Amino acid sequence: MKALEQKTLLKTSEVAGIVFIVLLGSFLHFTYALSDRNPVVALFSAVNESVWEHLKLAFFPAVLYASIQYSRFRRTFPNFFAGKAVGIFAMPLIIVVGFYAYKAVFHSSNLAYDIGLFIASVIAGQLISYRLVIKTGAKPASPIPIAALAVMTALFFVFTFEPPKLEMFRDPVNGNFGIPFNAQGGT
Repeated sequence: MKALEQKTLLKTSEVAGIVFIVLLGSFLHFTYALSDRNPVVALFSAVNESVWEHLKLAFFPAVLYASIQYSRFRRTFPNFFAGKAVGIFAMPLIIVVGFYAYKAVFHSSNLAYDIGLFIASVIAGQLISYRLVIKTGAKPASPIPIAALAVMTALFFVFTFEPPKLEMFRDPVNGNFGIPFNAQGGT
């Protein structure tokens, strides 16, 4: 396939990824409670209403989707995961900055804005990754993006049960942080 056809195919895949990430991320908001508070499900799902827990809703579906895309695009875009990793990290960053910016201005939360911010972060992350993946050329793949994604995954796992006592990790509904390993709390 020619380079232009590959770029078009990647662009189509990135748009499909927006739908996939938004739908799966939305579902992950409820899976912890639906699983009867299963600790394994807690690793990938929001366990409370904290900003930190909601970052999982973009991160894990985006990593899963990138992993699916990898088998199709790894030969055409050898540095695929470098571009994808930047896009994946952009999603939670946009959510954090956007949430605290609007909260500073309006002094309150807004569900419609939160949902819009989530969708906008996914769109931006997919666009960023597309732009970077098509520009990486034939450079050899680096293990750094995969290692960075693994570190972020580990942080999500650890902070689900032992979060730092910082505002980003506080559940605004009940004031708690994360969940104790055997607790019956959650969203």
